[in-house]
Amino acid sequence: MTNSEIPGGAVPPSRGKIAERLLPGGEEPDPRFTLANERTFLAWIRTSLALLAGGIAIEAFTADLFLEAVRKGLAVVLLLLGMLLSAGSAVRWLRVERSMRKKAPLPLPLIVPLLAAAGALAAAVVLVFILWR
Repeated sequence: MTNSEIPGGAVPPSRGKIAERLLPGGEEPDPRFTLANERTFLAWIRTSLALLAGGIAIEAFTADLFLEAVRKGLAVVLLLLGMLLSAGSAVRWLRVERSMRKKAPLPLPLIVPLLAAAGALAAAVVLVFILWR
């Protein structure tokens, strides 16, 4: 909102020092777009939590299905993927928010190919061991 849009030309309220540091410059985007960006962030976080839960479940409940090295390796891959996705989703949210404020093209989600490849690898390991067993 510009000073001309505020009655009497008053200065708009500040968003705070942290917000100003993370989101410098640009214009406040339409709240619908900011909220959509937030919903997308939360969807990535839900996926991250599912990966973390999967890694814990693999380690805790599949001792009779997998060899110990494979079980631990698969659990570690899922846990690392969950951690990476959680951090990547925060970075993605910030990059999209900055792009919207500067009316710039949205950044590509670089985490998507990594997540797809690692998810496919984990699924392949599970499939091979289920068929092998």
